[in-house]
Amino acid sequence: MNNDMTVQSTSGKRKASSLFDPNIIKRASKEAFLKLNPKTVAKNPVMFVVEVGSLLTTILWIKELATHTGHPLFTGQCTLWLWFTVLFANFAEAMAEGRGKAQADTLRKTKTETKARKLDSNGIEQLVSATELRRGDRVVCEAGDIIPGDGEVVEGIASVDESAITGESAPVIRESGGDRSAVTGGTKVLSDKVVICITSNPGETFIDRMIALVEGAQRQKTPNEIALSILLSGLTIVFLLAVVTLQPFAIYSVKSAGVGEAPSVTVLVALLVCLIPTTIGGLLSAIGIAGMDRVMQHNVLAMSGKAVEAAGDVNTLLLDKTGTITLGNREAVEFIPLEGVKIDELANAAQLSSLADETPEGRSIVVLAKEQYGLRGRELQSHEAEFIPFTAQTRMSGINIDSQQVRKGAAGSVKAWVLNQKGTVTSELDDIVTRISSIGGTPLVVALNDKVLGVIYLKDVVKGGMKERFDELRRMGIKTIMITGDNPLTAKSIAEEAGVDDYLAEATPEDKMELIKREQAGGKLVAMTGDGTNDAPALAQADVGVAMNTGTQAAKEAGNMVDLDSNPTKLIEVVEIGKQLLMTRGALTTFSIANDVAKYFAIIPAMFMATYPALAALNIMKLSTPQSAILAAVIFNALIIIALIPLALRGVPYRPMGAAEVLRRNLLIYGVGGLIIPFPGIWVIDRLLSALHLA
Repeated sequence: MNNDMTVQSTSGKRKASSLFDPNIIKRASKEAFLKLNPKTVAKNPVMFVVEVGSLLTTILWIKELATHTGHPLFTGQCTLWLWFTVLFANFAEAMAEGRGKAQADTLRKTKTETKARKLDSNGIEQLVSATELRRGDRVVCEAGDIIPGDGEVVEGIASVDESAITGESAPVIRESGGDRSAVTGGTKVLSDKVVICITSNPGETFIDRMIALVEGAQRQKTPNEIALSILLSGLTIVFLLAVVTLQPFAIYSVKSAGVGEAPSVTVLVALLVCLIPTTIGGLLSAIGIAGMDRVMQHNVLAMSGKAVEAAGDVNTLLLDKTGTITLGNREAVEFIPLEGVKIDELANAAQLSSLADETPEGRSIVVLAKEQYGLRGRELQSHEAEFIPFTAQTRMSGINIDSQQVRKGAAGSVKAWVLNQKGTVTSELDDIVTRISSIGGTPLVVALNDKVLGVIYLKDVVKGGMKERFDELRRMGIKTIMITGDNPLTAKSIAEEAGVDDYLAEATPEDKMELIKREQAGGKLVAMTGDGTNDAPALAQADVGVAMNTGTQAAKEAGNMVDLDSNPTKLIEVVEIGKQLLMTRGALTTFSIANDVAKYFAIIPAMFMATYPALAALNIMKLSTPQSAILAAVIFNALIIIALIPLALRGVPYRPMGAAEVLRRNLLIYGVGGLIIPFPGIWVIDRLLSALHLA
């Protein structure tokens, strides 16, 4: 099949673009001006007030230039810096968005025209454009083909290269049935042949959603962000009323005293901009967008900012066992010989009986014999070998080779076969089988001719590093619960090995939903990871639902995050990013409010010396003139936003700590810093303005 689609791999752990990547800066600079559109700025009440003030001072400046009245140099400088304040805030937001758009551009490279081998109602192939495919269509893909759209494997099994989506170079197995049948458009079939049922229409594919999401097109404000916006709007209104009423009071005072000069409109606008929380107002959107971007850097696709923020407050984490905590297939971990049987003899027979067994369990037996006992696959063509396939009726498989008959399978089936061969079975076998079953394992009995050799111990294999990651979650105050359809014995064994806090055995989809609702009723935020269709209801009910990319389409659509690496413990990073987002917003809010308080005491005495000469005594920084004080404050107000952009994008470094400790740290570092920094900053700018005769 000829494809005219080129798939380009993205980096494995989607490296974050350099904070000041030239391409992102160029794009953000352009976007900063486009965002001056009043309809766009109106979404941020604080910056909307700054833009209205900028327009007002612009009109006054033009008037002063035209009439040769007032102080056009002072008004012009204030106007320019007010515009710069709005532009810097827009630039911060555009920088955060630009990082996502750069990722979107990379993803778009995977969306070019390709051809699909569509099956008609008679099963005959037709070569059509991938854009013509609709939900429900069936297509054939073989080795070397690009999968033309999102779908489910309905026939066959194949190895698939998903590096174009996940960045991981290791291929994955996709097969019909089960929880590993979902395939993504743009990925490549490496081996074998599969029939795929398309599950999405053009424009609805996974890549389309990824592009839209990383560009922020569907981002909504979170409840905490809305609450903070209301607070900032309230402070802005309070200061607006206070500043507006200053003018009539000042005019009355000057007329009554017969001395002084009432502040101009430009001075009042500058004062308002300096006092309202412009710092956090200018960086608020950037913080939220950057949070989603940081999640994407960890190969997790967040459907909304709400999901990222909710992750920061998660109390309970539910994890599906199969494919999430465990590898998904049981593996051979031990050969247990009966008394009088050499373990090498058991390993050899077990491997012989598994050479034709292509199941994951069968392959794991061959590998265990090879790795622990040096037994390698042997050449059987010179022998009269007959492989006995596993059937649901016999519940065992094996091989007849030369004069030997080897069988492996369920204990009852193999025992019956041995007895049928006129052999005997000791009670020792029952003891071993019972012991393995009691700890949640699966015993496979191996027999040679009329003699039972021993037992192969199969178990669910817990993914590496799970226990350590769950310990880390516990330190973060998050309770972990494993949910599984297995029996209580198996569930208990896996739960202890993995290190989870609790488990729910023999769980139905309804049981999972009930558990989540019970936790939520207790005031807890619940996160869930899963990969199967049976996990979809619970993923939808959870406050944070992280679906594995290797899972079914239903699971991915139900969750509000998709882990492209299919690593369930990735939620640890997601939680840290959520907490980091909240901490960053809290830190910069503390800094902004403290900053405004400091600016008030720094510039008010100098600003109103002309109106109230007695205030000169409070000008402790000895700012040169009212004009230089005002201009210095406006310039500082604009520059501090630029200075804080890296912190807003990178986030405050996260360390596990309680709310009281976070508040104390914010007050000591960002609160005190916000109070101190404006004084030397405004003083230095004031001196520079005076030295350059700009005010």
